[in-house]
Amino acid sequence: FRLALIQLHVSAVKSDNIQRACGLVREASAKGAKVVALPECFNSPYGTQYFKEYAEKIPGESTQKLSEVAKECSIYLIGGSIPEEDSGKLYNTCTVFGPDGAMLAKHRKVHLFDINVPGKIQFKESETLSPGNSFSMFDTPYCKVGLGICYDMRFAEMAQIYGQKGCQLLIYPGAFNLTTGPAHWELLQRGRAVDNQVYVATVSPARDEKASYVAWGHSTVVNPWGEVIAKAGVEETVVYTDIDLKKLADIRQQIPILSQKRCDLYGVEMKK
Repeated sequence: FRLALIQLHVSAVKSDNIQRACGLVREASAKGAKVVALPECFNSPYGTQYFKEYAEKIPGESTQKLSEVAKECSIYLIGGSIPEEDSGKLYNTCTVFGPDGAMLAKHRKVHLFDINVPGKIQFKESETLSPGNSFSMFDTPYCKVGLGICYDMRFAEMAQIYGQKGCQLLIYPGAFNLTTGPAHWELLQRGRAVDNQVYVATVSPARDEKASYVAWGHSTVVNPWGEVIAKAGVEETVVYTDIDLKKLADIRQQIPILSQKRCDLYGVEMKK
């Protein structure tokens, strides 16, 4: 099946972001994509100072538009993420809609991005956001998909759980920056892919040098062999990849690590 990643240029005008995102979803669908993904924080600038201003309830304006365009195009749409407000708390939340427009999954970012690299970047999502507390998976006619958002990708255990639960594709809408992007963006994706023998896709906003937080860009797809099979530059673009599940099955047969794990010695478990 064809996967499309929309590396969207995100502006300060929410309605413009939503309109452009939906236009690019239609374009991707017209080119044969059956699963389409948007970037982290696709409807608002990324930054703790913006989350409260742009936050919405779910369902709300942004998710309603995603539901409508998923149904119009008859696709599976991973709606990147938006700042969500619920019961006085804010979350960084990804919603997924099926070809009938119904919401299939809602993933709240589990691991909050609180880092301090002296002289380079300091960021603390927990100043405004609360963490999610659950794994998020959904089924398609093609394969089962596991979801994470950005910083979630650094936690190998989460990807392992998804692999154990039968996911063959992991999608991480994310916005790494100019410090962590060149260092770890591709490396982490290749690691998650080869460790779990899955496809891994990441969807970044396009780079905006004038933004307060400058995203790395380079939305990427990695196959279960650990090879980068598609990669964007830094501009707004749509990346297309054909996901070959027979190749995945062949790799798992040739190097059967999933059945060779020593569960008598170690294990990773889902607690809730």
